[in-house]
Amino acid sequence: MNVTLAVKQYVTRMIEDSGPGMKVLLMDKDTTSIVSMVYTQSEILQKEVYLLERIDSQNRDNMKHLKAICYLRPTKENVESLIQELRRPKYSVYFIYFSNVISKSEIKALAEADEQEVVAEIQEFYGDFIAVNPHLFSLNLQGVARGRSWDPTMLARSTQGLTSVLLALKKCPVIRYQLSSDMAKRLAESVKLIITKEYELFDFRKTEVPPLLLILDRSDDAITPLLNQWTYQAMVHELLGLNNNRIDLSRVPGISKDLREVVLSADNDDFYANNLYLNFGEIGTNIKNLMEDFQKKKPKGQQRLESISDMKAFVDSYPQFKKMSGAVSKHVTVVGELSRLVAERQLMEVSEVEQELACQNDHSSAQQKVRRLLRLPGVCELDAVRLVMLYALRYERHSNSALPAMMEELAKRGVSEKYRKMVHSVVEYGGKRVRGSDLVTATDAVAITKQFLKGLKGVENVYTQHQPLLQDTLDQLVKGKLRDAQFPYLGASSLRDRYTPGGPHLGASSLRDRYTPGGPHLGASSLRDRYTPGGPHLGASSLRDRPQDVLVFVVGGATYEEALCVYNLNRSVPGVRIVLGGTTVHSTKSFLEEVTMTTGNISDRAGAGRNLSRR
Repeated sequence: MNVTLAVKQYVTRMIEDSGPGMKVLLMDKDTTSIVSMVYTQSEILQKEVYLLERIDSQNRDNMKHLKAICYLRPTKENVESLIQELRRPKYSVYFIYFSNVISKSEIKALAEADEQEVVAEIQEFYGDFIAVNPHLFSLNLQGVARGRSWDPTMLARSTQGLTSVLLALKKCPVIRYQLSSDMAKRLAESVKLIITKEYELFDFRKTEVPPLLLILDRSDDAITPLLNQWTYQAMVHELLGLNNNRIDLSRVPGISKDLREVVLSADNDDFYANNLYLNFGEIGTNIKNLMEDFQKKKPKGQQRLESISDMKAFVDSYPQFKKMSGAVSKHVTVVGELSRLVAERQLMEVSEVEQELACQNDHSSAQQKVRRLLRLPGVCELDAVRLVMLYALRYERHSNSALPAMMEELAKRGVSEKYRKMVHSVVEYGGKRVRGSDLVTATDAVAITKQFLKGLKGVENVYTQHQPLLQDTLDQLVKGKLRDAQFPYLGASSLRDRYTPGGPHLGASSLRDRYTPGGPHLGASSLRDRYTPGGPHLGASSLRDRPQDVLVFVVGGATYEEALCVYNLNRSVPGVRIVLGGTTVHSTKSFLEEVTMTTGNISDRAGAGRNLSRR
């Protein structure tokens, strides 16, 4: 259950299968991002790939001494570009790999275009997603909804991406979805349709407890993506923006030319890998310790490192140190900029109030603290608005709501109308009316007791006391206590009906009509062999076992805070392996864009061999 490793193995296999010799890697816009997340240019160069090109580039030269490895999404545009390429080949031989299922008609069109017989092989390698961390993937899709319904092109792309992850991880799951979300149900049905249609691809070895795909909706928890973050990866994304592991630092005051864009990848950066989930204070201490270790090697000119500015001055003073430890200078720069933004935007004070809004239930204290911060000139527009949004979600139906007064405060301090409108948009997107769960108020005895005990114990860190709703959902899931009424299994009303001989959705007769004699799923007897009593998928009792392999997908986008909760669960619950994915991975800014597009301000968006063997 490692999505980074799965994609990396695909790319490695492509390169190795093409044999020795100089190669060009021909990609499209999407697969360029997919490959860049798992391989650096220097790593790929060591494997005799000397050129990286885009299939849509018009200015490529003829290089008959190179082999071409084509890694492309199976879109109509890419197939057409490939047809044109094969009619006038620029390279000696072509190894073609599609990142998802391609139709027989398109294979035929490619074969007809290959008049010079330059194609050595065509295969499907299912790396059709962005592997962010080993347990986190994204489809890099923004604005997937039109109101409460899918944009059809986004539904198709999400289905492709999600089935690709299942194939890459070799999982044929049972599917559960959030009942309150029509979008979650539609995606669940769409994925199941592909699994049924491409049944041979999903014919993996059965396990005692079947893997589970759980599809959730971002609107069920609009609080998590609004909070400031304090762990390294999440903080970088929130304050600086992580785009396919790259950070744009060009606007940082006094930045050197070689640090205007930096890459943060846990695969190639030990410091980043070791500090990914640590909080901001620990990161500063670890950088200081690392640099002091280097200092000890220098007999002269030692200096004390008491602050981030001291560290930056130290790095700038030792060019040889920068050369020897580029990673450290990169992280000192990144943490230095984070530190500057925290101070400039008064984020510690802002974050403390955010956490109180998210976790406590003291309306009088909360509204006083929010209104006080709204009057501080150092609090930026985005932070002021997010405080009001959190208040609006938390105390949406409070009899003594201070929301109108807060909206006036925002107008007085010159907050743009665009941002002020977003307050109501967030409530429309993720307010009480649309939530399937009780996000902010403990209602049952167990939840009230847990909240009471937490209040007695206090919290270790006031800035990280919030737990995403996903934490509770997964806790219930791994204990086998996730309620069917809220998260039903996809299929028949009775689980027993769903997994009896006759097939998951079709009776024996309709399967006989659908699959010709000799097909692997034909008839009740064949299905009885496949789903024998006591087998992994038969009966409600088996399905209610605690799942071991879980893939969670969030329609509307996941967050790095949720990725941290999955990381901690994977470490703390033996035998459970969880992977989290989303249509994107949000910062507050990208989440507000998603909300705006979902709640009505939506512009039209353009839509989105089987030697053929499949891997």
